[in-house]
Amino acid sequence: MNFSSRLLENAVNEFSKLPGIGQKTALRLVLHLLSQPSEDVGRFSESIIRLKKEIRFCKICGNISDAEVCEICTSPKRDKTLICIVEDTRDVMAIENTNQYFGVYHVLGGLISPMDGVGPSELNIEPLVERARTSPVQEVILALSATMEGDTTIFYIYKKLKDFPCKISTIARGIAFGGEIEYADEITLARSIATRVPYGV
Repeated sequence: MNFSSRLLENAVNEFSKLPGIGQKTALRLVLHLLSQPSEDVGRFSESIIRLKKEIRFCKICGNISDAEVCEICTSPKRDKTLICIVEDTRDVMAIENTNQYFGVYHVLGGLISPMDGVGPSELNIEPLVERARTSPVQEVILALSATMEGDTTIFYIYKKLKDFPCKISTIARGIAFGGEIEYADEITLARSIATRVPYGV
């Protein structure tokens, strides 16, 4: 792609680093920004800078938060004895959109994937074990994607938690094998949570 401006080229190259954004889409986005008032572009830039500088991760569950502890963990309406384990914040948002789950979460920050060099120590698993040990947890729901990495992670966490006095369940396989949680429709996801089954090997 030939550019008439080095500044334009640099901006397009940066946008095209975003997942799912090719150079043509990146060019469209950059040209759109150029056509906007400076104040709007300034607010856009400032929101990205503030996001990177000020975003925090909940010290209890690991979810993205504005404060030290997220709104879900501090809410008196949530059942703290029920923990739903998810891969990342996108899965929290997907489950929250079903309006069918009223417990709390634990965000792993990924899945075990030896092929990608991701082992248990790279994930937020030990804090989960500590939560199960020190909190009055009655049930842990393993709501991970039905992939090889998801099943490997489920098995690992099960082995870590099986001796604790809490029920361990996994969401029903209304989510097809190989499916990602974030792409499931809300009805299927809600049904999978509601019809969760005990996990054991």
